[in-house]
Amino acid sequence: MTNRLLQRKQMVVDVLHPGKATVPKTEIREKLAKMYKTTPDVVFVFGFRTQFGGGKTTGFAMVYDSLDYAKKNEPKHRLARVSGCWKKGNKWGRSL
Repeated sequence: MTNRLLQRKQMVVDVLHPGKATVPKTEIREKLAKMYKTTPDVVFVFGFRTQFGGGKTTGFAMVYDSLDYAKKNEPKHRLARVSGCWKKGNKWGRSL
């Protein structure tokens, strides 16, 4: 689904992987980036759950139009995990 307000495409991703325990998120990001003709740094994948018995995993993915829109709309913890745009040294706690 295309979300023009947030400048992204958002989707539910089903990954079939018979014979493997799971597929790394980096591999999924690279495949989605290739499918949508963009770079992997604007693709964010999260929330993957493997079905009982294995073979199929379902999760969410968002492909932003540019890295600036991703920095604006994605949560900071996801930016730190995926693209390294957000420095983990920044403290966001109760003692600001």
